[in-house]
Amino acid sequence: MKGEKRMAWNKQLDTEALLPYVQFQTSRSGGSGGQHVNKVETKVTLLFDIDAAPFFSADEKEHIRKHLSRRLQSNGLLQVTSQETRSQLQNKEIALQKLVELLASATRVRQPRKATKPSKAALEKRLDAKRRQALRKINRKKDWL
Repeated sequence: MKGEKRMAWNKQLDTEALLPYVQFQTSRSGGSGGQHVNKVETKVTLLFDIDAAPFFSADEKEHIRKHLSRRLQSNGLLQVTSQETRSQLQNKEIALQKLVELLASATRVRQPRKATKPSKAALEKRLDAKRRQALRKINRKKDWL
């Protein structure tokens, strides 16, 4: 994306490298499912240990924690869930892919926006709109008694 660059960690994130630092938990998925729905645990919760992952620097780990703070558990594990399909295996793959995307977006450094001055035309347009609104309100007052 324009205006963004990756942090010092240049390796491409792949699911195979993340697997040793991931735990999977399964539970019953919500929603309709017909027969067999209360017997199978298709919802997958993935827990990723940020501290144990050696391919992130301390700064990157801090950046990930800040960027994904809503997904962190009290013990510091990053939580990702998937219950999109009725297959546990597919949900595991989806959860891993979500984790890769979250980590990739969290390790991007966004360049700060440069403050710009509004153009002369934009200023004139805004002031003209304010003048018209003021006239509209003044005209309403004249007829009132």
